[in-house]
Amino acid sequence: MLIAAMVCLCAAVATAATGLWSMARPHSDDFVAQVLRAVVPTQLAAAVMLAAGGVVALAAPHQAGVPALVLCVVGAVGTVAAGCYQSAKVVAQRGASEAGAATDAECAGTCASCTLSCH
Repeated sequence: MLIAAMVCLCAAVATAATGLWSMARPHSDDFVAQVLRAVVPTQLAAAVMLAAGGVVALAAPHQAGVPALVLCVVGAVGTVAAGCYQSAKVVAQRGASEAGAATDAECAGTCASCTLSCH
């Protein structure tokens, strides 16, 4: 149980460090950087969950520590997965709307002679 608790605590530190590193990076127009920056709150929440699981695994008896550790790890992974999905969806929608606005600006109302496949 000690090994699992230490692995969980190390994962919590790594997750929090990754989140803080992403938050410290400057704003960018790159979609990947935008998704990484949008996932920071879920990464910090997952770090808290992993840390709580590690502490419970160290302090609680074996019968209570194992289920709590498993629940915390599954919750942390689910939180990060949901955050990545939602962030990627929002950034993709924003990118699609920006691309649509650029395409509409290129047409400028000359639909009869337009060769673009946007309409």
